[in-house]
Amino acid sequence: MSINKDDCALLVKMAKDAGKIAKAHYDLNASAIWNKSNNSPVTDADIAVNSFLLTALMAARPDYGWLSEETKDDGSRRTAKRVFVVDPIDGTRAFIKRRPDFVVSLAVITKDGPVAGALYNPLTEELFEAYEGGGAKYNGAPISVSDCEGISGCKMIGYDFKFTAKKWPSMICEARNSMAYRIGLVAAGKADATVAFTPKSDWDLAAAEVIAREAGAVITDIDGMPLQYNHDTTENSGVICAGPRLYPKLLQQVKTGMGNIAPPSPRD
Repeated sequence: MSINKDDCALLVKMAKDAGKIAKAHYDLNASAIWNKSNNSPVTDADIAVNSFLLTALMAARPDYGWLSEETKDDGSRRTAKRVFVVDPIDGTRAFIKRRPDFVVSLAVITKDGPVAGALYNPLTEELFEAYEGGGAKYNGAPISVSDCEGISGCKMIGYDFKFTAKKWPSMICEARNSMAYRIGLVAAGKADATVAFTPKSDWDLAAAEVIAREAGAVITDIDGMPLQYNHDTTENSGVICAGPRLYPKLLQQVKTGMGNIAPPSPRD
């Protein structure tokens, strides 16, 4: 078994186990909620899931680095050859608002980017997984992106008002709070594309990127550049993800429409 395949199997198991913790908190519906320094919300469920994953994953791979949205970054990840990138609950606002649009997001990255990833939605029991060179799966079955080639009428996961403000062609828009979940749905062919105009962090993207790539999608930042990981900053400038026929048209549309920026919405 290759190390990437082995790591993917570990991530799948841990994502499911962590999902049970998240679902237990969701079902109890009594989570404490507060705002972090960047004004984004966090709950005791996020912290509980993060604590479980930190203990379990680092016990399994003690030589790996660690980067999580809910752990203070001490920078030690920068010297590790392989790094766990974790969002214990990607889509915290959906969790708080009691919408089934959040996932546990787990990845392993190297200096070349994500090499294994798993996303698990504990409410819908959707599991997305992939490792480099191994293809992508949704609930155990191989997946691939759609062959949609036109923006008009495509199924876009994103905030409709942002595209309307930029005068994009008419699309079928559906909002999801979790960036990772959006990309996973595109990878599985359940949507044609997702575009996010605001910055996204390593933990929003790492697991989803390897799943999207292995499903045949093209995924970049909003400027069409490769996503970057494990740098001093943990942010990329937005996301474009779609199949190879649709992606170039989305990138061109973004470039021609960036002069008309809608007000930022919550990033999570």
